[in-house]
This record gives sequence, structure tokens and C-alpha cells, in this order.
Amino acid sequence: MTLIPELPTPSLLVDLDRLERNIARMAGTFAAAGVGLRPHAKTSKCLEVVRRQLGAGALGMTCSTPAEVAWLQAAGLRDLLWAHAPVGPPKVAFVIDAVRTGGLTVALDSLEAAAPLSAAAHAAGVTVPFVLEVNTGHARLGVDPEHVPATAAALAALPGLRLRGLLTHEGHLATMPDRPSLEAAGRSAGALLARLADGLRAGGHDIDVVSVGSTPGATSAPFAAGVTEGRPGTYVYYDANQIRLGSCTIDDCALSVLARVVSVQRAGRPIIDAGIKAMSSDTIAAAGSVGRLLDSDVRFVDANEEHGFLLDPAASLTVGDLVRIVPNHACGTTNMWSHLYAVRGDEVVERWEISARY
Repeated sequence: MTLIPELPTPSLLVDLDRLERNIARMAGTFAAAGVGLRPHAKTSKCLEVVRRQLGAGALGMTCSTPAEVAWLQAAGLRDLLWAHAPVGPPKVAFVIDAVRTGGLTVALDSLEAAAPLSAAAHAAGVTVPFVLEVNTGHARLGVDPEHVPATAAALAALPGLRLRGLLTHEGHLATMPDRPSLEAAGRSAGALLARLADGLRAGGHDIDVVSVGSTPGATSAPFAAGVTEGRPGTYVYYDANQIRLGSCTIDDCALSVLARVVSVQRAGRPIIDAGIKAMSSDTIAAAGSVGRLLDSDVRFVDANEEHGFLLDPAASLTVGDLVRIVPNHACGTTNMWSHLYAVRGDEVVERWEISARY
């Protein structure tokens, strides 16, 4: 039996008790509401986590990259949504091959993005299912609501493409000033997408997918009447940003980086052996924060590539001490690692591979 203190540092850990609780809770909430759950695979990039999500009732998975699609198709999954624009000859060619394999739906938001895919699909004799991405406030990808009817009609008329429905990412919820405002904005985003879908049905389109997606919005947007599925991702692990947004508490956070204090030469400023290459450089949770320590008030305030700078006014840490750090952003941190250790209590249960990294 291997114990956590015997692991090399830094190491990426997932607490199995918390992971399993997070998966079961989200699955139960969606099932009780009769809404499909399509988790985002980018958070874990780990087949052991994906299998647990599917085993709990997820209807399929959401992907961000061609690598994630190829990885999950190779694992036998056949209900995948690629929530990114497949623009450029390599991605178009990839979509054609992936559709031949089976079970892929893509996201589009313009005629310019759709036309090359249509031409390639028509030439190859395949039909590519797609959802039209809609901007419900985040203003990243997505057609503005007033242009949905015309854009949907134009794309649906292209050969080799089949409109299945609408998709949005309500990422603007992360900018809300408080949790009640966030919940209200999430409900509004879901309701807007459902109304747009009803309008398309009235116009003669066969719409079976109305898809919203974010962990902050997972308690609101999916449960607007008419929404068919939600695509949260971070909920499997949670992170410091989700604590800030009120999506969870630190006791829900399953992912952590194990690090060791390597120097205390300057009083109150311990140095650890985990920097931005272990944590990612995402400071989305709060300026001046690289992550949040478990079971400690010591702050992780800055980092170089392999060194982390802690703020420890009480000088409680000494050389050789272990700390566990909840990352600001679980998805970005996952992509920094090739594997993680699944732990239960102090025991290391298994080593899990992380796949489909950039």
C-alpha cells in the first residue's frame, strides 16, 4: 500500500470520495428534473472519470478538441458533441472521418464556418449533424438571438448538414456580482434558448437538442422549461474559482496538487516545488492567487515555472512539509499533467492516465 506522503512532489491527486459524491449529486439532480447530462470531458481528460460519469447516467460527453473526440471514439463512445467551430481544412477533414465512425454532432455559428464543411460532407457522401451556437450573453462564439432564424435556415439548407438544435455556453455567469444574480442570469439564458428553439420548430425545423453548458449555471440554466441537456464539466473536481462563484465549498474540491516546502529562507515566505507548470497560470479565481491550500490559511500568492511562493505570516511551515493545493481552474491544471493519483483518505488507490492533451 502506497500512502500520499510517499508520492513524488509535485503530484496531481483526485480524492475518490469527493469525486464520486460530485458525480452522483449532479447526476441525481439532472435525472430528477428529466434533463440530459452531457459532461464536458476537458475537465478530467481521464477515462476512469468519464466511465464513472456515464455509469451514473450521463447520456454522452462534450468535447473541446479533435484529440478529445478521437480519444473517446477510440474508447467506444458514440454520443459526442464537439462544442467548438470546426474551421480549417484539417478540422473539416477530421469531422468527416469522425462522422463516418459515428455518433458526432458539431457546433456551428455562421455560414462562413459551415460552407466548407458542407462541401466536404457532400463530396464524401456523409451527413454531419450540427447544433447552432447562440450567444446568450457570453459573446464568445454564437450567433446573436435575433439572427437565429435566418442563420438556422441558411445552414439547414446546405447539403451534407443536418440541424439538430441549439447550443449555448453561458460563460457570462462567472461575471455576476453575487449568487442570486448568477442564478437569475442562468435561468434567463436557458429560457431564451428554449424560446428560440420553439421558434425554429414553428418555422418547420426538427429540433431535438436544446443544450446549455457551464458549472456555475448547472443549478439554473438546464432547468428552464424546454432545455433538453446541460454540459457542466468542472463539477467533477470543482476548483477555487467555483468556490468564489458559490458553486461549491472547499470540501467539495476533489482535485489537488501535492507539493513540498523546499525553502524557508525568507520569514513568512515558504517556497514549494509546484509552480505554474503544476498549477497552470490561470488566476481567474482572484488576482494574486495561484491556488488555495486545503486545510490551511496559508496563501499561494505567486509562482515561477517550478517554484511556488506562499504567504505564511505565522511561519507555520518548515522545509519538507507537504501541502495540498486546490487549483484556481481544474481544466487548465489537468492539461498540464500526463497522469494523476486516485486517493482515498491517505491511501493511493490507483494511477490514472490523462489523455488528449494539447
